[in-house]
Amino acid sequence: MKDLLWAESQKLHRSKILWIAGFATVMVGLIVFAQGQFTFYDRRYIDGAGWFMTAAQSLATFYVLPAVIALLGSYMICREEQEDTLKSLRLIPVDEVKLTLAKMILAFVFSVLIYLLLFAITFLVEAVLHLEALSVGLVLENLKIYFLDGVGVFFAISPIIALVARMKKGYWLALVFAEIYSFAGLFASMSQQLKTVYPMTAVFNISGYYNANMFQVLIGVVILMVCVILSLLILKGLNRKTK
Repeated sequence: MKDLLWAESQKLHRSKILWIAGFATVMVGLIVFAQGQFTFYDRRYIDGAGWFMTAAQSLATFYVLPAVIALLGSYMICREEQEDTLKSLRLIPVDEVKLTLAKMILAFVFSVLIYLLLFAITFLVEAVLHLEALSVGLVLENLKIYFLDGVGVFFAISPIIALVARMKKGYWLALVFAEIYSFAGLFASMSQQLKTVYPMTAVFNISGYYNANMFQVLIGVVILMVCVILSLLILKGLNRKTK
């Protein structure tokens, strides 16, 4: 498994997909920073300590990062199929179940790293603008939220990654499906019941972005575990299909 993880990471280093993910993350920061220049009662939004970290996290999750992470994950799984190198790979031979699992693990790691990159960007801006107003508690709380969002968002979109891989219609479909899926979270967040059970908003309950009670957090954990199990079942079918 360690060798497979290393090999897949080397493949990613040679592709442009990581640059796309990094560019999208930086663009989120720039867009939210621009939004922060708007005023409310003669005061810019960004003048409030912590506003930038909070706003970037929610905007990124509803509009951008789930689609980017889904694209990254499906690209890794579909790459051999799309580039017609899967037949050559089977001659080695390689355990395709372990290979797929290695790709999913790596996609999970990059999901967390992408959110931590966004946190680093927002923290640096906050430190430049309001260093004295930032408390250790505020920074650590946001770090926890970003980290758990990275974990939770991957779990929530994992069925999309698996489904697109099984459909074999091109990894860009994952971006489209995940964008619709995450954007729908905006509407789900308007209902107390829906935001508890909808995977994308359940992530916010778990991370602490929403004020949620223990029952809502537990429901969110169950929902995300169902997403993971569903993706594993889909991927299991994929590996049977390719044999």
